[in-house]
Parts: sequence; C-alpha cells; structure tokens
Amino acid sequence: MSKLLTLLAMTSALTATAADKEARVYEMRTYTASPGKMEALHQRFRDHTVKLFAKHGIEQIGYWVPMDAPESKLIFVLGYASRAAREQAWKSFLADPQWQAAFKESEKNGSLVAKVENPFLIATDYSPAIKVGPVKNPRAFELRTYTASPGNLGHLNARFRDHTVALFAKHGMTNLAYWNLMPDQKGAAETLVYLLAHESREAAAKSFKGFREDPAWMKARTESEQKAGGSLTAAKNGVVSLFLKPTDYSPTK
Repeated sequence: MSKLLTLLAMTSALTATAADKEARVYEMRTYTASPGKMEALHQRFRDHTVKLFAKHGIEQIGYWVPMDAPESKLIFVLGYASRAAREQAWKSFLADPQWQAAFKESEKNGSLVAKVENPFLIATDYSPAIKVGPVKNPRAFELRTYTASPGNLGHLNARFRDHTVALFAKHGMTNLAYWNLMPDQKGAAETLVYLLAHESREAAAKSFKGFREDPAWMKARTESEQKAGGSLTAAKNGVVSLFLKPTDYSPTK
C-alpha cells in the first residue's frame, strides 16, 4: 500500500511540475531610449526598477544592450508563474509609491523611453532550464529570431529538438533558452526566439562555421527540408541575429 501511495505522490508531483512549466510565461521587453537618455534609463533600473521588480515577485532573467548600438535599446527578459501572475505583479509594481516617485523624478526633464515592445513567450519543450547568474568569464550573448516559412513552425521546432540544440552544444555554444510566442501574440504561428551564449563574438563565428560544415547538420537540414517541401525559414528576414552584452546590473552575465 505504501508503495502505491508513493507512486501516486510521485505521479502527482510530476503532473504538477509539467503543468507549472506549461503555464509559465516570459516577457521580452525592448525599450528604445529617448535621444541622450540611455544612461538615465540605466540609472533608474540600477537604483530602483531592479529592486522593485524583485519586491513584487517579478523574476529577472537578464538585461542586455546591443553590442553594435549600446545607446539605442535596452532588452530584458522577465519570468512569471502565469499570465495572470504577470498582470497582478505589474499592477502592484506600478501602484508602488516608491516606483511612482522614482519614475516622476527620473522623467522631470523628459521621458526616458521612446518606445516599448513586450511580446509574451512560452518555453519550447526542448528549452533547457534557464540558469540565472554570473559566470567566471564574461560572455557574448546572441538573440536569434526565426520566422518560419508558412506552415513550418512545427517542422522548425522538431529540427531544433532533434538535432540543432545538441549540435550547437557540440560546437561550443551555450543554449540558454528557446521560446515560441504565446498563441495570442502577433506572429505566434511562425516565430521562434532563442538566446545563446558564446565566449566571444569571434568564438561565435568559429562555432557557427563548424556547425554549418558538420555533416550531421547538413544531413538534418536536407532531410527536414525535403520533408517540409522547402526551406523551414522565410526567404526574407527568416533568420535575424543580434549580439548583446549584459548591463552591469544584469543577473545573467
């Protein structure tokens, strides 16, 4: 009897874990800074926003700026137990007197942000558990966005699940996270977003060269495209890569 109860308890725990993972939501926020306001925006995050996000239960994955244009955008990823939890957390954050005071003071000479984009994401079934925290040596991060050709997002995810992720690791890349857009988001039927880490930008180029020349990749690509009837990514802007560097207040470096 005790063995049966133990088995039932284990099954229940696994079911709960799977349900929690399925409900979990990520938000990728991109702030385009107003001209000349990027340092003030960083200062507000450094001195106020990061602490207040934590206070209101908002998980912070990382904060980055583009390597080639660090004064233009701030990109960060947040995590929540569910979409409902996200709405509640932001409601309490925005109503916090500390935030309201910090926001008002920081914007007395004009708005710090010209544009905000914030798509909601869900982890793919092959995405690794996200490991938040610094590492011994600084890394170069790469945000890659794939637009699948019509009807081929499932095939694209399958290729990553069965081949690409393992081959990236084989060639020295660190797989951090893979996401699809939530079903209610624009482009959900065609978008895959993922984040890699490299020792450096030069190391990334070397890794991708080795990956693209790997017979295992060439075979997987050929077979997947034959099965799908053509390329799995759109002809125009099918693959977009953006190299990022972490901010000094990012929990992941």
